[in-house]
Amino acid sequence: MRDLFLAVLACTAMSAQNRILVDRVGSTGFIQLEAQSFQKLSPREQRLAYWLSQASIAIDPIIYDQNSPWGLRQKRLLEGIVRSTASSHPKIVAFTKLFWANRGNHEDQTAHKFLPDFSFDELKRAATQSFHKGVYAHPAYGMAALGSEAELNRELDALRPSLFDPKFEPSITAKSPQGRLDILEASANNFYLGVTLADLAGFHEAHPLNSRLVKDHSGKLVEEVYRAGTPDGKIRPGRYGLFLKKANEYLEKARLDAEPAQGAVIATLIRYYQTGDPADWLDFGALWVGNNPPVDFANGFIEVYRDARAAKGTSQSFVSIIDEKLNQLMVKLAANAQYFENRAPWLAQYKKQGLKPPLAKAVETVIETGDFHANTIGDNLPNENEIREKYGTKSFLFTGSSRAIRQASGSAVLEEFAASPEEVAIGKKYGDEAADLMTALHEIIGHGSGKLNPKFQAGTESLLKEYYSAMEEGRADLMALWSITDPKLRQLGLVSSPDVAKAMYYSAVRVGLTQLARIPTGDTIEEDHARDRQMIVNYIMDKTGAIQKIERNGKTYLLLKDFDKMRQGVGRLLAELMRIKAEGDYGALKALFDNYGVHFRPALRDQVLARYNKLDIPTYWCGINSELAMGAQPTPVNEPPIVTVSYPRDFVKQQLNYAAMYAVQ
Repeated sequence: MRDLFLAVLACTAMSAQNRILVDRVGSTGFIQLEAQSFQKLSPREQRLAYWLSQASIAIDPIIYDQNSPWGLRQKRLLEGIVRSTASSHPKIVAFTKLFWANRGNHEDQTAHKFLPDFSFDELKRAATQSFHKGVYAHPAYGMAALGSEAELNRELDALRPSLFDPKFEPSITAKSPQGRLDILEASANNFYLGVTLADLAGFHEAHPLNSRLVKDHSGKLVEEVYRAGTPDGKIRPGRYGLFLKKANEYLEKARLDAEPAQGAVIATLIRYYQTGDPADWLDFGALWVGNNPPVDFANGFIEVYRDARAAKGTSQSFVSIIDEKLNQLMVKLAANAQYFENRAPWLAQYKKQGLKPPLAKAVETVIETGDFHANTIGDNLPNENEIREKYGTKSFLFTGSSRAIRQASGSAVLEEFAASPEEVAIGKKYGDEAADLMTALHEIIGHGSGKLNPKFQAGTESLLKEYYSAMEEGRADLMALWSITDPKLRQLGLVSSPDVAKAMYYSAVRVGLTQLARIPTGDTIEEDHARDRQMIVNYIMDKTGAIQKIERNGKTYLLLKDFDKMRQGVGRLLAELMRIKAEGDYGALKALFDNYGVHFRPALRDQVLARYNKLDIPTYWCGINSELAMGAQPTPVNEPPIVTVSYPRDFVKQQLNYAAMYAVQ
C-alpha cells in the first residue's frame, strides 16, 4: 500500500528548485531523482543495483498494456516519431512526455483520458515520415514490424479512437460509473476483455492477481496468466512472457551478486515469473519481507488500485538504497509498533498482540518503473494478508522522491491555501518534519496495524470490493493523525515540538482543497488516496464541526478551528474503518465513501484550479531516474566491471533508451 505526495509543505531555495525541476509540460513537472547513497555501496552492491535496475526496465512495458489494450501500440507509434523526427513535431513530443509520465493516455491520479493538441492528420504525417526513415521496420514489444505504408495507415486508423475520441474509453478505472455500465465495462484498463461483473458470479479465479480474464469462443471465462514459462517447457509462456523472460535474465545476474539470503529471495521471484503460480508469489513475499539488505527492490504484480474490483495487480518495480540520514526514524517507529497498536481507538478484539516489528527503512531509489511513480513517497508491502499476519511487513520512506518534490515546489501553495497566518508559519517551520512522520506512521503504524475477524484470514478485499483500497489508505492516514500527538514520539526523539502535530493536521485539512486541482474535469474522485483524504475532511467537518469552510475575498479556505475535536473525529472514524475492514462490512463502507469521499462541487474545483494556475506550479510530478552504467572491464582483467551513477536530466532520452531493450530502434 502506498502513500502519495499531495500536499506542499516545504519552503526551499530557488537554486535547488532549478536544479531539481528539469522540464515541464502543462501541469506536469519532470524532476531529477538522485541517489546520493549509491556512492557508499560496495562494488558488489553497485553491480547488484545495476542488474536489478535492468530487471525493472524489462517489465516497464507491461503497465502500458495493463492500463489500456491500445497502450503498447500507442507507445510504439509515438516513440517512433519522437526518435526520428522530434525536432519537427514539438506538440507530439510534449504529448509523448505526458504519455510516458502517466504510463498511457489516462492521467495517473484522476484516471481520466487526456487528448493531444495536434490533429490526426498531423500525427499521420509525422508517422509517415518516421516510417520512411525505417523506425517501424523492426519488431517492437513483441509486435510485428509495420512492413508497408498501408499497414501503418491501418494501424493509425485502429488507434485513432483511443487517442482522439474523448468518449472512447474515457476512464482507466471507473469505480463510480455513470449510466448502465458496470465498473468493469466502464473501465478502460486491460484486466478484463468482454467481461462483466455478472459474468464473474460463481467463478473462481486461480490467479486473481496475475491474470487477464477473457471469454473463449464458447463464452467460457478463461484466465490468461502472466508468466514466462519454465525452461523445461512443462509450463508454457503466458501473457507478458516476453517481458518476464527478459526480467528473469537480469534477475539471474542479480542473484549472483546478492548475498545468499537475498539470492534466495531473487530465485523465488524468478520461479514465480516462470510459473505464475500464486503459491510461488506467497513464497517470495515470505522471504522478501524478512530480508533487509542495503540494496532492496520490489518487482511484481503488486498494487490493485487500477482494478475497480481491487483484484488484479499492476506491474511495478523500484530499486532502493538505505538513506542512513533518516533511517533511524523508521527503525524506532517499527520497534514500537506494538505500543501504538495497543493505543489504537478500536475495539480490543481487533488489536494484534505479539506484533512482530515490521522492517522499516528510509531509502533513495535508483530507478522506478511500471506502475510506480515519483509521487509515491511511502510504501508498505506485501499486501497479502496471509503474509502480513504470519511474517509481518516491510515499510519504505522514499526520501529522494519527497525531497525532490519539496525542492521543486517551494511554499507558494501553502501560502495560497492556508486559512490563517499561524497555519503558514507552522507549515513552513515544521512541514517537512510533519510530512516525513505522516508517511512513516502511515506505512509502519497504519498499514501494519489491526486484526481481522478470524474467519477472514485471507483478507476482506473481495468483500469490500471497489472501496477496499481507499478504506485501507484512509485507515493508515487516520492512524498517523491519531498517533502523532502521543508523547511517546517525543520520548523517542522523533518529534521536535507539539506544533509538528499541528502541521500534520493543518496539512490533512488543506489537502481537501488542494487535491481538487488534480481533477480538472468531472465531479467525482476515482483515485483511492484522494478519496480517502476527501472522506476524512468531509466526515470530520460534518460530525465534529472542528473544520469550517470559509470564504474570504472570493476564495474558499478550510479553517481548522479545534484540534482536540478533530482528533476525536479521527479516533471515531478510525475505529469505524477498522471494524469495517475486520468484518467486511461493504454496506457501511460504501455509505461512508459515497457520502463523504467521492463527490465534489465542480465550482469549488474550478476556483482551486484557477488559484493553482496563477501560482504556476506543477500539480503532478514525474521522476527522471538515475542512470546506472556498467563500465568496461578494468585492469586486471579478472576484476569485475565498475558501475557508475549519473543524473541524465533528459526524460526523452531515458525513455527511448528503455524502449531500445525491446528493439524499438
